[in-house]
Amino acid sequence: MKKIFNQTEQKEKRRQLRRRSTFAEKLLWRNLRNRNHAGFKFRRQYSVGYFVLDFYCPELKLTIEVDGYSHEPEAAKKYDAERQEIIETYGIRFLRITDDEVHENLEKALEKITAEIKKH
Repeated sequence: MKKIFNQTEQKEKRRQLRRRSTFAEKLLWRNLRNRNHAGFKFRRQYSVGYFVLDFYCPELKLTIEVDGYSHEPEAAKKYDAERQEIIETYGIRFLRITDDEVHENLEKALEKITAEIKKH
């Protein structure tokens, strides 16, 4: 069986994405890392097959995607929906948060994450 999660071939891609994180991703990461949020371990830039997830909690099988302006065009929305559908076949749940949500009210974004965790 082929390894699906964090494939070695994706390592450099994950590293580059971490280096180029948006401000919103950096803010959110400060609150998710080291089990700081609800005691669950999140990983940053975690790959599933060819795709790289912004934040992923293996224990909950939950990914948090931070969507900026590049996700607004119709073509991007279509790609995101197809990508999400593929990733969900592995039993992974999605929570999408916009850059604006993180910038404008970080606490509310964290409450949204907490509510999703409690659904599990």
